[in-house]
Order: sequence, then C-alpha cells, then structure tokens
Amino acid sequence: MPRHFTAYLAAGAVALAVTAPAAPVNAQDTDLTEPTAPPVAAKRDHSYTHHGITISDPYNWLHDKSYPTVDDEDVLDHLKAENAWFEARMKPHQGLVDTLFEEMKARIKEDDSSVPQKDGDWLYWSEFEEGAEYRKYYRKPVAGGDAALILDENQLAEGKEYFRLGSFSVSKSGRYLAYSADDNGSERYTARIKDLQTGELLDDTLPGTRTGLTWAMDDRALVYGLADDNWRTKEATLHVIGTPVSEDVELYRETRDEGFGVGTGLTSQEDWLVISTGDNETSEVRLVPADDPTAEPILVKERKKGVEYDVDVRDGTVWVHTNDDHVNFRVATAPLENPGEWETLIPGSDEFYLDGFSLFRDFYVTEGRLAGLDQVQIRSYADPALVKPVAFAEPSFTAGLTNNPEYDQDKLRLSYQSMVTPDTVYDYHVATGELEQLKQQEIPSGYDPSLYVTERVEIRARDGTMVPVSLVMRKDRPAGPGPLHLYAYGAYGYAVPPGFSTTRLSLIDRGYAYAIAHIRGGDDLGRNWYLQGKLNERVNTFNDFVDVAKGLADKSYTERGRISISGGSAGGELMGVVVNTDPDLWGAVVAHVPFVDVLNTMLDEDLPLTPGEWPEWGDPIRSKQAFAYILSYSPYDQVIAQDYPPLLVTAGLNDPRVTYWEPAKWVARLREMKTDDNTLLLKTNMGAGHGGKSGRFQSIYEMAEEVAFILTQMGEDGSQPGG
Repeated sequence: MPRHFTAYLAAGAVALAVTAPAAPVNAQDTDLTEPTAPPVAAKRDHSYTHHGITISDPYNWLHDKSYPTVDDEDVLDHLKAENAWFEARMKPHQGLVDTLFEEMKARIKEDDSSVPQKDGDWLYWSEFEEGAEYRKYYRKPVAGGDAALILDENQLAEGKEYFRLGSFSVSKSGRYLAYSADDNGSERYTARIKDLQTGELLDDTLPGTRTGLTWAMDDRALVYGLADDNWRTKEATLHVIGTPVSEDVELYRETRDEGFGVGTGLTSQEDWLVISTGDNETSEVRLVPADDPTAEPILVKERKKGVEYDVDVRDGTVWVHTNDDHVNFRVATAPLENPGEWETLIPGSDEFYLDGFSLFRDFYVTEGRLAGLDQVQIRSYADPALVKPVAFAEPSFTAGLTNNPEYDQDKLRLSYQSMVTPDTVYDYHVATGELEQLKQQEIPSGYDPSLYVTERVEIRARDGTMVPVSLVMRKDRPAGPGPLHLYAYGAYGYAVPPGFSTTRLSLIDRGYAYAIAHIRGGDDLGRNWYLQGKLNERVNTFNDFVDVAKGLADKSYTERGRISISGGSAGGELMGVVVNTDPDLWGAVVAHVPFVDVLNTMLDEDLPLTPGEWPEWGDPIRSKQAFAYILSYSPYDQVIAQDYPPLLVTAGLNDPRVTYWEPAKWVARLREMKTDDNTLLLKTNMGAGHGGKSGRFQSIYEMAEEVAFILTQMGEDGSQPGG
C-alpha cells in the first residue's frame, strides 16, 4: 500500500460546533517549562557504506530500534521538547487559530447524513449528530419499517485518543456486520462480527488485520489478511464464524516476492472470491468459488514484471483490465476455462486513460480520464461500439461512480464536485440519461459560488512538457500578483482531483489563489504521466512543481516569496526537495508526515513498506545507480547551509507508512544547517498515525493551525476574511 496522504488543505473538511480545546493538542506531552529556544538534537557518530559510498547520519539515534514500540527516553524527550516548542511558537497566534477554527466549523453541517442506498432488502446510510466526533451507521427495510442503528463509531471511540474505522462489510443476507477498527494509528485493525438480528457482538475476534473483510460460504465465513511483523499482508485466510481463530484456514500465501501484498474481494455477481497479489507495478490474480473457498484456485495469468491486471467475472466470462499491451490499459475478456487467453474488447488509447470498469446486469461502465478530466461511460454488452458518456456542465471537475452495491441496477450513484461546486450526489438514470441530484454539500455559514472563479492553465516545464494547473480564487481578488497556495502530490500514479474544499476558503477569502499542480508522478494525464515521475525520472516531479510556481509568477498570479506550499507523505518528500533546491520561492511550507529520509528507508528492507516500494523509487541495496540517484535528491541527505523558508512539519508516533523519525531527523538537520532565523516547527502526534488526529473536530483544529501558520509566516493579515 503506497504512502498516499490526503492533504489537509486539498480535502473537504468537517468539524464540530463546539469550542476549541483550552489545552494544547499535545498538552499531555508538554509538561515542560515553556521553552525560549528550539530544541537542539544531539549529534552521535553514525555512518554506513554502500557501493563504496560512505554516508554520515548523526541523527540516526532518533530511530528507536525497538520500533514499533517507541520507549527510548532520549527519543521521547526530544519529541516532547519539539512539541513544546511548537506550542510556544503558536501560542501568540492562538486567537487567529480560534478564529479560523470557528469559521471552518461554521461551514460544516454538523447533523449531516449520507444519501441512503439500497443493498438487498435494506437501505443503508450514515449520520453525524451535532457535537459528535464520529459517524453512526443505520439501516431500515426497503419494504418499510423503522431505522435501526447498526454501528456507532462514537461508542467504539469512547475513551480513546485515536479511532479509525477500517473495513465495514454487511453479509449478503444482511444478517451480519463485520467491521474493523484501529485505536492507535498503527493501521493494525481488530475485526469483530455483529449479529444484526439480535444486536449481539459475537465472540469472534480477529486482531491484527490489514485488509478488507470479505464474506464467503453463504455468510458463514470471512476472508481476511493479517499484518505480519513487518506490517505486510502476505496471506488470505478463511475464518468460519463460531470457530477458534487457531482453526482458520490459509487460502493463499505469497512466498515468491517479498514486496507483494495480498488482498481479496468478490466479483460483481458475488459468486467468485478474487485473491490478488502484487506490488506497485506487477499483479497476479486467482479465483476460487465464494461458496467453496478452499477449492483449488484458478490462476488467471502468471505474473510478469511490469504487467498489472485486475479481473471480474460475469456469466462464466473473465473480464480483465490490464496494461499488458498499452500503457493506458485495455479491457479484455477470456473464458473461465482458459482465463489467460485475453481477447481485446476495448483497446488501449493514447488519448483516453482507462482507469477501470464496473459490471452490472444490463450494462457496464468504464471510467478514466480524457485530457486530465474524469470520464464516466455507459457501455452495452451487445454492442461494444456503443458508448454513452455521462455529460457534466463545468469545464473542470471530478466525478465518478460511488456506492453502487447491487449488480441489478437501472440507475447509478455518482459523486461530482469542482473547485467551486460543493460535493454533489447524483443518481444517473441509465435509460434516459437524466442526472437526478439527490444532495449537495450544505455550507451553513453561506457560500455563493458566483463569487469565485476556477481556471485551468498550462505551464511549460524546463524540458518543454506542459503541466496543467487547476486554480480557484475570488472574482474580486485584486489584479496583479497576490498570495498563492500551491499544492501537489506527485507519486504512485495518484491524481489530485480538482475538487471542492470548505477549509480552503479560509485562504481564498483572504485574497489567496489556490492552485493544484498536476505534476508528473501522478497519472493525471495518463499512465505515462506517472511513469515520467518515478524511478530514474523522479526529478521531473520536483522540477514540474518548481516550474509551475515560477510560471504562475510569470503569469502574475503571484510572485516569489508570496507562495505558500503544502504536501503530505510522498508529497512531503516533494516539499523537502524544493526547499533544498529553490528556498527563496516559498513564503511558508507545510510538510505533513514527510517521506524525507528516502535513502535510509529504501536501504532498510525490514521496514514495513520498503520491498514493495522499490518499483517506485528504486533498490539502492542492489543497484549503485539507484543508490546514487536517490542520494542526489533525498531531502534529509541534501540539507545544506543556506537560508530556508518557514516550515511546519508534522509526524505521527505510530505512523507505519512514514515513520516518525524521518521528519524528526530532517528537522534536526535543518536546525543544524540553516542560516536564517525563520520559524521551523515539528509537531508529533504522540497517539496517532499517518493521517493525523482522527475525530472530525480534532482534524479541523489541526487545519486551523496549519492555515494560521501560513498566514502569519506569509505576513498576511489573517484576522478577517475578505476579497
């Protein structure tokens, strides 16, 4: 699983109408006298040599070698000291943080609910109650009757600093609910089963799961995967309800490729269990009958390095989505008796990036992107040439299928938004082409889309490539260069959609333009766009981001020094690189759980993700070229004596994706080397993981802190929003 991260400012947000906490977020870890200077990490001699190259790493001691247990007092004391420094430096801005928090929460409908959706004999939906951190899940009979509460996240989270619901899977008959939860941010979930007829929680407990929970054997069993000691899922296991976990049956174990992970699911007709194994560039799939999962599995096609495929089955025909003969994927079919003989149904296209397909009884749907914009296409089984695209009115948007659980459907649930249009839920009536709006995100404090404008421009990168950029700003923004916030991710083929965000308005209403750079490394413009930003072309990602910033300044949207930037995880790596290469461009930088100690992490094959990450970054253990290339950009290794812009860095002590010591080491080296007096803050969530705080109130409070940091460091008047 890649280091995906939903950026705080790039995402839509929710919040509570309650007062902000009187105590600091990490108050339990900062029982120190308020500091007057930043902490200075000790330097301890440590070096290593690979391929004849010796690297000095004096902050290696911040990596507690007992991880995932972190109990080294020196490490903990340093992190607490950094948290105390964060609190001390943010304290003068508490009024602004509170102001931002209040306006952000005022944009959120607290007592909100999802649109009910039919699945079998039931309608399912979820709700937030006013003042609640987490959701409640309900259902009621389609035939009529009272609603029943089937799961309350608030009850499960009671007394816990952190809570995250993982899998949520109702059995086909509707009798059982299987769910999993993580209460510390480590992403090792405990799965439970609830009998929805009686309300009883069964004795069955599956600790340490890290996959979905797939029903099999006519609702008598679950298929799941465990996280091993290195946080890797190498097997698919069958648990029969009511039997001891010690009697669970291993259906498949990955033994050939250390970087491969295993996952399971059901086909559209729910008659086949799909067992998939793969990494970031190669996959292999097996099929077993869902009612007889211990039967001999059917291998669809032997793995081949660089070939990805996923499958579904309809009436004895295997449907395949694969990049085997075109980089932008094709759809093929094969008889179940000979599943590896793929015959093209939809050929690959240089223009259309085919992201996937969904099978329904009377039609199927393909999704993808054309010129970087989402496409949803209804297709006929009888006539492959008959394609009916779903039309959307705006020139820039993001849209796709969402929550369509039944195979037999005559209308499709769609989600839609743009940078000026709030999240909207539609039912698309297949027969007529009608888009029926069911719900649009409400903004209680008021929102007038006519006050805002969104644009899509192209910026020429240094190698001549045209990089698309999505922007949103107020129409009454003063002419000429102004403050601008630039966001990007740029890894794993993840495209950042030009979607809507309520929290983003806190910058835009203060005169900022907000821009998303669709840089290489994502697959915004197709699979080649992704390939041009990985492995030995990784620097294209960083160059694209810098060149977009310069290009936006050239177009008078902004100017050097008035650009704030943010990114998380692999996007945090991006932040780390560009502050090294072009520090004078940025007025403020926010790096969330940043992947900045790239070389050390890729050299440590005992870390959870490393073997599976080599196809993305390269294998510096076995390749001197990969070692030298990663070293050339790894942010921690490339910190030099120069002025750096103001930086806010976050970490999660229990984060299994980007381990806490990466940002801690990076900040320590920056403190040692930087030649300026600009603010440098490290905030470590001592009870959370990769995504920060889990409750919607806590999350939005952290967003308010981030925006306050940007506004104060950029020297903008953040007290009142305005045009």
